[in-house]
Amino acid sequence: MSVEDQKGVPAPGDESIPQAGDAGAQAAGDSYAYHDPAQPEVRTPVPPPAPAASSNSAQKPPAPPPPKSTDDEEDSDDEGMLRMSFLEHLEELRTRIIRILMGVVVAFFLCIIFANDLWRIVSAPATVALTHLGYVPHLVQITPMETFSTVWVKVPLLICLFVASPWVLYQVWAFIAPGLYKRERRWAAPFVIISAGLFITGGLFAYFVAFRYGLEFLLGIGRDINIQPMVTISEYFDLFVNVMLGIGLVFELPVLIFFLTLLRIASPGFLLRHSRYAILIIVVIAAIVTPTPDVFNLMMFAIPMCLLFFIGVFAGYILTLHRENRRFPWVKVIGWALAIVLAFVAVGALAVWKFGFHYVPHWPYLVR
Repeated sequence: MSVEDQKGVPAPGDESIPQAGDAGAQAAGDSYAYHDPAQPEVRTPVPPPAPAASSNSAQKPPAPPPPKSTDDEEDSDDEGMLRMSFLEHLEELRTRIIRILMGVVVAFFLCIIFANDLWRIVSAPATVALTHLGYVPHLVQITPMETFSTVWVKVPLLICLFVASPWVLYQVWAFIAPGLYKRERRWAAPFVIISAGLFITGGLFAYFVAFRYGLEFLLGIGRDINIQPMVTISEYFDLFVNVMLGIGLVFELPVLIFFLTLLRIASPGFLLRHSRYAILIIVVIAAIVTPTPDVFNLMMFAIPMCLLFFIGVFAGYILTLHRENRRFPWVKVIGWALAIVLAFVAVGALAVWKFGFHYVPHWPYLVR
């Protein structure tokens, strides 16, 4: 054997000779790597190519979109919020004021048609109070123009404010609505109905309860000291207007609190924590609005105002629960309210049937 042939023959025990399963040589694809003919060649299987998606194959449904967060909802609401410049706000305010005046003027002319009947209704508390006190049930005219200006101008103007209150409150809402979110504009109809209803309810409370008791108290002060009352129609009507409008506006307190909560200026928790200051302010306002200085009439004004304050706080609490996607337990509350009402009815029925009481249409409503 020649030297060249000896170079190609590996020596026995030589570890540098690549074995049949040498993965390094196969991976490198070396064509000169040694292969033992006694051992089969090991090949790495190649995965078959993925079949092309046919048009008839079923497609997976798209993944559902992620739920919107609160910020996304506010952003979508911001898109619906109108952006107005300062001059556009002034133009909108001028338009709403003109429409309010037009509605009031129309209601005023409608009230003029029934001016005499309206004056009889307005003067009825004075007639009743003077009759109960034993005086002549008539008001006095001092100046020639007094009757005309009061009966044909002031009375229709006062009544038209109550008649046109839904239209006025709607225009107020229409002016505020562009600055609110979409979900907050849905309160338009409840706002108009509740606000107008509370204003009219306040006027009815003043007419049938507060003003009648207060007027009879004032006119009866001098009865035992030889003082004959002589009430002019102007003085009487000025007192009537102060009480009617004052209590009518006070009854809007729940709407004011609801708006403060809607605009995030105040919260129900804040109002409850500072309720003692609110009650103090309410008593001071009641002392100003009350036509008499006695404690009885003061409490007659202050107690309904305090109830209205807490009703407004409750309405703000319902709004807060709605924002937080929570619900108020109406079923339990209504059940307890019905139970309390039934308990009062049962007590009244027991007083009538067992103890000889009977109903009268004035306080205390049940007398023996």
